Amino acid sequence: MPLLELVDVSQSYGTHKVVDRLDFSLERGTIGCLLGPSGCGKTTVLRCIAGFERVSGGEIRLEDACVSGPGMHVPAERRRIGMVFQDYALFPHLTVAQNVAFGLRGESGSQARVYDLLHTVGLAGQDRKYPHELSGGQQQRVALARALAPRPQLLLMDEPFSNLDVDLRERLATEVREIIKSAGTTAILVTHDQHEAFAIADEIGVMHEGRIQQWDSAYNLYHCPDNRFVADFVGQGVFVPGTVTDPETVEVELGRLRSRVPIECSRGCGACGRGCSVDVLLRPDDVIHDDGSNLRAEVVHKAFRGAEILYTLRLNSGARVLSLVPSHHNHALGEKIGIRLDVDHVVAFRQPEAGPRTETLIEPDSIPLLKRAQGIRAA
Repeated sequence: MPLLELVDVSQSYGTHKVVDRLDFSLERGTIGCLLGPSGCGKTTVLRCIAGFERVSGGEIRLEDACVSGPGMHVPAERRRIGMVFQDYALFPHLTVAQNVAFGLRGESGSQARVYDLLHTVGLAGQDRKYPHELSGGQQQRVALARALAPRPQLLLMDEPFSNLDVDLRERLATEVREIIKSAGTTAILVTHDQHEAFAIADEIGVMHEGRIQQWDSAYNLYHCPDNRFVADFVGQGVFVPGTVTDPETVEVELGRLRSRVPIECSRGCGACGRGCSVDVLLRPDDVIHDDGSNLRAEVVHKAFRGAEILYTLRLNSGARVLSLVPSHHNHALGEKIGIRLDVDHVVAFRQPEAGPRTETLIEPDSIPLLKRAQGIRAA
């Protein structure tokens, strides 16, 4: 039985529907994430789960008990849910220990609980300091300890790292996952940053226009996206035009991609036949730099990333692909370099019926042809 379950949940502000028939569930001890751009409805979902807002439709269930639904709304203070806010919301006039103890309301053993949590979050010995005496990362740990103090059945985190610099954000994300897991707490993170989502969550739901486009592991979201929006939002990549030459083969400008399983349309469209036009997703790690290859591409842009360089390469047709290359291969703009395909997971989508063939990512509701195909290599 899931700890948390959302069934057909909708939320509107006036005539504007922000959340549209949302469904997902979360098992006990799991860390989930709602990932998406600003305005997609993810924070509204969090507020509905917390009990800060009434849902317009559907049900929210905790421990198989309805807490939000038609004629039903359990107040936030009765839901045993902890919350970590974007701005931490620490009390400036209280010490670290007093902030953590705030939700315990003088319970027996509360002092021991506070010091155990401060040790868990790496703030032992900081109990008498005030929030303004702490760094941003330390304040975030205090907010997490305060949310965990009453032993909530569910922890909600709303963009908890947005006020931190990039290096601290990535390091703290890993630490927060370890803290939540060690506490055995079930949690949901809301973020627009896929790196945070990947570092913390066991399961991720990519949201767009109030709906979850795909609820899956980070691996499957990257390698096996259900639609073009997910493919575009998670990771980097481009679509290149291709043609189906037989039920298991797609021909693209850079070579032939052969599948061990027939290429089929989803949603009952049936198998693709010879000559079908598709768009094939190529990630930067699918395009390998190879000086010995006869395939050449022109460097039109480069982004230095320390250990690696992300090259944007122009093919003979004018289409562009991305390639992630070790940074000791430092090529100049305008230089032509050898490349080859090394594609383990092919994802292709039916081309839009109107418009030119292109390598860009558009139309998030396009139908996937190859979904989670395994063992596929360039032939």
